Amino acid sequence: MTEADAAPADAPAEPQGGRTIAVLGEMLELGDEAVEAHRNVGRMAAELGIDIVIGVGGDMVKQLVLSAGAAGVENLAMVADNETAAKFLEKILLPGDKVLVKASRGSMLWQIAQRLTGQPVTGF
Repeated sequence: MTEADAAPADAPAEPQGGRTIAVLGEMLELGDEAVEAHRNVGRMAAELGIDIVIGVGGDMVKQLVLSAGAAGVENLAMVADNETAAKFLEKILLPGDKVLVKASRGSMLWQIAQRLTGQPVTGF
C-alpha cells in the first residue's frame, strides 16, 4: 500500500458489517404451546449470539422479542408487517451482515428475502 492508497487520517471509518440478524415471525398452529414456544425461540437467539432480533407480527412475536431481550440480545425491533421489516432492513444492513428470515409459511416472510435480493415479491 502506498501513501496515495491510504485514507486520510481524519476520514471516518467505513461501517463494517458481519452482524447476525434474525428476522422472525409468528409460528402458527402451535395451540396451547404457542406462547412458550415463541419465548424459547427468543432465548435461543440470545444463546446463539444473534446481534439483532427483528420480530414481525403481533402478540406471539412480541413474546419472542421480549424473551430475546431478557436473555441478552441488546438490539431488538418489532414491526407489524413484511413491508416495514424490509424497509427497516434496507436502512440498517451493512456489507457482510448475515440475515436469517424464519416463520411459519403463513407469515410469508419470504417476501422480505425476495425484496432484499431484488426478486419479484410473491404471495399476495
